[in-house]
Amino acid sequence: MNRRQFLSMAGAFAGYAGSVGDAFAIAHSDPSSSIRSLVLVDLDGGNDGLNTVIPIADPRYRVLRPNLAISKDRALMLDERTALHPSLLPLLSAWRANDLAIVQGVGYDAPNRSHYRSRQIWDTASNADEYRAGGWLDRVNVITEVATFNAACDALARPSSHGVNVIRLSLPGFDTHENQAHRHAARLAQLAECLASLRASLIASGVWDRTLVMTRSDFGRAARENAAGGTEHGAAAAHFMMGGRVRGGLLGMPPRLDRLDADGGLPVGIDFRRLYATVLDACWKRDCASVLGARFEPLPMLRV
Repeated sequence: MNRRQFLSMAGAFAGYAGSVGDAFAIAHSDPSSSIRSLVLVDLDGGNDGLNTVIPIADPRYRVLRPNLAISKDRALMLDERTALHPSLLPLLSAWRANDLAIVQGVGYDAPNRSHYRSRQIWDTASNADEYRAGGWLDRVNVITEVATFNAACDALARPSSHGVNVIRLSLPGFDTHENQAHRHAARLAQLAECLASLRASLIASGVWDRTLVMTRSDFGRAARENAAGGTEHGAAAAHFMMGGRVRGGLLGMPPRLDRLDADGGLPVGIDFRRLYATVLDACWKRDCASVLGARFEPLPMLRV
């Protein structure tokens, strides 16, 4: 997806948030829910959460990444311990407006390093050793169909008469095994510009308060850089949630660089299904156990 396609889609979405596409879907919502649009942004390949949301005050960060570490003078400081990658500058407006939440340490137990299997786990909301049929949104009677991004843009222009509009976007290029510094910066810049443009369009059209945006990814990256100037597949990572009803700020467990797993991945502090439980409660007032197979506590990040 390029910038022009995204902005075209954002404009159509601002005009009327409705549709079906490659994960464009419509499902009946609870009438009491004020969230009418859910945007899922997949960072395909496994985003490096450690250089996205940076433990800037931890000296181990620079020891593990002598070449890839973001310097403090370039980083976007959020507080005395935490910073964002400089490519995420367009998201600072949302951060300052308190409608960007950063959830740290998101993942699942016994993480699988396979792209295919980890995506399957995220899509089906299963345990690492469990195989479930169908996606978690299928259990909310969401209709999905395959489409190109151009078709998705066209679909967004068609109005919906009911339900929550679920929009799934994929941004490729996050499997940064080599030459990560430039590649990751470019991908994060694209992500930030797209999300900032979407937010501006929806604020202007008056529907930002009824929209929830959530990022997902295969997994995080290993904490230690490799000899090719990249990082290997990891475990937990930070994720973003945005929207007019989001209570912004930092949630979850900051990266524990002293507690890496055997493959150098960051420890999990928040099961990814708690993000889904938050979405299910906000959009459909659904008991998450009936959809996710177990009870997960929604995160306290949405304003009533």
